[in-house]
Amino acid sequence: MQVDMAGSVVKWIIFSLLLLLLITGGVTTVLAQDATPIPMISGIEMLKVGDTVPDFTVGDLTGTAFNMKSTLEEKNGVLIFFWSIFCEPCKAELPVIQKLSRTYREKGIEFVGVAIDGSPMKDALAAFLKQEDYGFRALIDELNPDESFKVSDPYGVAGTPTLYILDGDGVVKFARVGRASEEELEEIIKQIL
Repeated sequence: MQVDMAGSVVKWIIFSLLLLLLITGGVTTVLAQDATPIPMISGIEMLKVGDTVPDFTVGDLTGTAFNMKSTLEEKNGVLIFFWSIFCEPCKAELPVIQKLSRTYREKGIEFVGVAIDGSPMKDALAAFLKQEDYGFRALIDELNPDESFKVSDPYGVAGTPTLYILDGDGVVKFARVGRASEEELEEIIKQIL
């Protein structure tokens, strides 16, 4: 019961902050594929198709370091998505990501989810992913000394879910804020294989 109340309080705080930003003009909204509004932080420009992604190293839920550059050297491509445990459109997109992961991981595509919830939510994220039997690599974004996010900020994440598909050279082949269909993502993955 105490955990449920804490989760409710955190959700309320996040909702209140997003609502305040929306009212004051600090957040805009876009509609996800299923017409769910996605709160967007104004003034952040996401990477575009044709851009080369920045390198980064952060830990996953097990504490193992993940490095984008070395992963790209070993794989044919990467589907990287930014999400939050409090984001309903993200949770609706995760089964699509998982299904594609099961199909294309053996063909050289790495699937990486970057949780923007922070390390205090590590146990809740791990429990959620285990409960849902998701097997993609789960990273936790970290703060730099200047309070910027180590991964989300250089990747231009203004809302969740944000999805990128990268070829083996780290060039963005697909970029989207909001949900994407399995068919749309699969088409891009097949193009880079």
